[in-house]
Amino acid sequence: MKRMLMLASVASMIDQFNMPNIELLQEMGYEVHVACNFEKGSTCTDEKVLELKKKLKQLHVRFFQIDFERNVMKLNQDLKAYKQVLKLARKYQYTFIHCHSPIGGVVGRLVGHKTNTKVIYTAHGFHFYKGAPVQNWLIYYPIEKFLSRYTDILITINKEDYQRAKKKFDAKKVEYVPGVGINIKKFQDIKIDRERKRRELGIKTEDTVLISVGELNKNKNHEVIIKALAKLQRPDIQYLLVGKGSLKEYLAEMAKNLGVGEQVHFLGFRNDVAELYKTADIFVFPSKREGLPVALMEAMTCGIASIASGVRGNTDLIKNEFNGILTSPNRSEDYEKAIIRLANNKQVRKKMGEENSKIIQKYSSDNINKIIKNIYSNIKES
Repeated sequence: MKRMLMLASVASMIDQFNMPNIELLQEMGYEVHVACNFEKGSTCTDEKVLELKKKLKQLHVRFFQIDFERNVMKLNQDLKAYKQVLKLARKYQYTFIHCHSPIGGVVGRLVGHKTNTKVIYTAHGFHFYKGAPVQNWLIYYPIEKFLSRYTDILITINKEDYQRAKKKFDAKKVEYVPGVGINIKKFQDIKIDRERKRRELGIKTEDTVLISVGELNKNKNHEVIIKALAKLQRPDIQYLLVGKGSLKEYLAEMAKNLGVGEQVHFLGFRNDVAELYKTADIFVFPSKREGLPVALMEAMTCGIASIASGVRGNTDLIKNEFNGILTSPNRSEDYEKAIIRLANNKQVRKKMGEENSKIIQKYSSDNINKIIKNIYSNIKES
């Protein structure tokens, strides 16, 4: 019997990135098992994790709790997770393991090497990249370099990572897959009453609305937008922050202290993200590090202009001044200029949004599924 293990450090990585892969594998005749930490570390709400478990049960997917920590330096916890996954691999004799996230990638490949199991590893953006902190290169690069020898197929999702992996690493195969795939029809077919939606959010019809979608953490860098808003002194510019995370109270306090507390709306985890994109005018994405960001692709699908940091992943998707504006991640003055420019020019926003709707087509779920299916079909040959 063909049986495989989908492995990730947290449940949100299964929910957000791997449900299409799971269904594809089942169509190919695999019995799919899922292993991750369902109890902590997820960017999903507890309710969303319960929904994920329910969906997996409906698909007849067996799932297992693995006590992963997201911190690679917690070695005792890493060892515990390794032993848990090793026990599964020995019991179920998987045809292959598909692992995700740095911790999942370490554990999955060590277990694969120990049990002589084929391993696919998807790097959702290496922690080392052009401009990354030296500490990232000292910690993560040697680990990924070493473990690449235990990797049958290494999937990279942006061009910088792909070129580096091809030149520097020892994986049997390195593949470039442009992201996890976007259900374009799902986003483009949604029709909304913008005025009504804005009233629900407490926003005026004539306001310019910025939106960011992502975990509230240091990497997503939302504070640079809040600082830019404070300097602009434009109460007609409103900012929607969609997502949860450890920095919510810090960001809310910052907005209040800078005098823009009434302009920044913390919406938490939402099930109506597509409607929120279409309610907004400009997507802002000031991340310090990205792989190939799903949120940015979703915004592009909804046909809105984007202001994004000029980092790896974002630059795969945005051509400066063509379908968006690229800025320095940490210069609030760059965001001030970009926000004002787009807020004051509806025609430029419209043109950029139209280009986004065209560009995103090659990142569709249908295209990505074809590539992934071919990779899964060839795993035995690697």
